[in-house]
Amino acid sequence: QVHLVESEGGLVQAGDSLRLSCVATGGTFSLYAVAWFRQAPGKERDFVAAISRGGAPYYADSVKGRFTISRDNVKNALYLQMDSLAPEDTAVYYCAAAADSDSYFASDYKYWGQGTQVTVSS
Repeated sequence: QVHLVESEGGLVQAGDSLRLSCVATGGTFSLYAVAWFRQAPGKERDFVAAISRGGAPYYADSVKGRFTISRDNVKNALYLQMDSLAPEDTAVYYCAAAADSDSYFASDYKYWGQGTQVTVSS
């Protein structure tokens, strides 16, 4: 059983950067594929980025080149560095973990954090 807790998000201006963290407890973090999803008001939860157990990252097209996902298996932590933020990045951001292979699909992730709000003003 893995418990995930995201760091606090925030209110930033367009063009700013923000780094989200997610700390895992209760499991062997290195054995999990982990990812970030986000959900804007009135919309479905969308894939943002994932990183495999082996450390291979991949991204949604909408964030490619602006966001960087990374993990630290010693600290049991997942990170999302977000640069060049835009108003359309406004959403609640969730970290997620899967014991199986990494995936683009939220339904493949069993463990979720509580979510953290990121708001980007124009």
